[in-house]
Amino acid sequence: MAHYAKVEDGVVTNVIVAESDHIDTLEGTWVKTSYNMWGGVYYEPNTNTPASDQSVITGDEARERKNFASIGSLYDGTGFYAASPFDSWTFNSTSYLWEPPEPWPEEQGLEEPERYMWNDIDEEWQKLLPWV
Repeated sequence: MAHYAKVEDGVVTNVIVAESDHIDTLEGTWVKTSYNMWGGVYYEPNTNTPASDQSVITGDEARERKNFASIGSLYDGTGFYAASPFDSWTFNSTSYLWEPPEPWPEEQGLEEPERYMWNDIDEEWQKLLPWV
């Protein structure tokens, strides 16, 4: 069994797990997707470790996978991707991920990077205030 995304006018409207024989009986456009894909890289199942053998994404299915499809995500005939989170971010046509104009705080050596949020007006990462 595998995951398949139903795509209507470039938007994912459903994601199911099914056999390919069943998908062939359904109406509409269904595209195979894998939850082990992120940014065009295949990860070992249930890990955050890229697979040492990336050949699993070569061939026809590679263009269909870039990222795992989710309802509301977009599909352009090559890969799945989210809508732009901010106007200032740039789409990476290799990974099919959006990139901020400034590196993520962790990449800048800042402490506690998970406490930052992008401010698109000022185009910078801003530290969130702690909950009281």
